Amino acid sequence: MAITDILSAKDIESALSSCQADDSFNYKSFFSTVGLSSKTPDQIKKIFGILDQDKSGFIEEDELQLFLKNFSSSARVLTSAETKAFLAAGDTDGDGKIGVEEFQSLVKA
Repeated sequence: MAITDILSAKDIESALSSCQADDSFNYKSFFSTVGLSSKTPDQIKKIFGILDQDKSGFIEEDELQLFLKNFSSSARVLTSAETKAFLAAGDTDGDGKIGVEEFQSLVKA
C-alpha cells in the first residue's frame, strides 16, 4: 500500500511545501493540510503502518525524524527539536515511542 492510496498527491505536496524550512513543521497543520485529520480510524491505522518502518508496532524517534520522507523522498528530515516536540506531543504514556492509538489521538487533536 502506498500513502497516495489514502491521501491525495496534491494535498501531500501542499503539506510538504508548508514546512520546507527547518523548524517550520507543525504536526497539527500538517495533518490537516495533508487530509489525514479527516480520515477514518482505519485509514489512519493504515498510514501508521506505513510510517512504522521497522514494523515494531510503534513509531520511534528515528522514524519520526524521517516522517516527511514517507510522503516524498525529496522531503527534508525533521530537525532534532521538531522530532522531540513531535514525540512529546504523541507519546502520552511516556514510553519514548508512539503507538497506533497515540497516533490516532495525535491526528485527531
